Amino acid sequence: MERLTSPRTIKYIIEKYGFRFSKGLGQNFIIDESVLTRIIEGSEVTENDLILEIGPGIGVLTDVLCQNASKVVSVEIDKSLIPILEETVGHHDNLKIVTGDVLKIDVKALIKEEFGDLKPKLVANLPYYVTTPIIMMFLEERIPVSDLVVMIQKEVADRIVAKPSTKAYGALSVAVQYFTEPSIVTKVSRGSFMPMPNVDSTVIRLKVREVSPVELTDEATFFLTIKDAFGKRRKTLLNALSSGFLSISKSQAKEALDNAGIDENTRGEALNIDQFATLANAIYLVKKKEDK
Repeated sequence: MERLTSPRTIKYIIEKYGFRFSKGLGQNFIIDESVLTRIIEGSEVTENDLILEIGPGIGVLTDVLCQNASKVVSVEIDKSLIPILEETVGHHDNLKIVTGDVLKIDVKALIKEEFGDLKPKLVANLPYYVTTPIIMMFLEERIPVSDLVVMIQKEVADRIVAKPSTKAYGALSVAVQYFTEPSIVTKVSRGSFMPMPNVDSTVIRLKVREVSPVELTDEATFFLTIKDAFGKRRKTLLNALSSGFLSISKSQAKEALDNAGIDENTRGEALNIDQFATLANAIYLVKKKEDK
């Protein structure tokens, strides 16, 4: 069989098995060999690494992961792809294919069963429609992986690595940067896929932090503060914080902002993660004082 990145090979496979691309599942297969090389290099996969892959498709990325890593476990939601995967990558004795929706299966149990107490790297070409839910599930539920190296929509990657006071900076930026150290691996044009999507992609590496970058009194308050601050971007922090999920009054919001040393007319997009932590800690203390 020719290279799995060959459009001719892909056409042959899908015709042989009567496969139809699903827009609903966001199926786009890589046809650029150099993209695979950049993913392997950017994720620093070695022969000792354990890999969890989501959405192997016909096994284009799976194949090179198996060639470079110690063990690969791939989770595929589309049952019609399983016989194709058995033909294209079934010869790898370090591969296990699991059928299921990664958002619904017990991923922690799967990792424990397949990798024991070791943390695999998540490497995946993620469907655009579930990019953010999958990333945030792994981070918020603290699923034991050391890195997330994922191909995602360029716009989402730009938001993840964005800095304060920029248009792309928002709640997603702060949340992901709280849990990980994000970096861009490579940019990928839409022409690198079959079928070709409507947007360009980016491979991003999220190195999971072992130690929090900020000191928090209460993590839940921190995330509610972020959610309120960016809920209505045009509002000042005073108005945003006093009309959202935190359930605090305007006077409480003003007291917290004063204690945090932040001007009440500032907007959320101007704060960095350290300032959000300081503000969240101040809000927690103000609410605790009120509860007494």
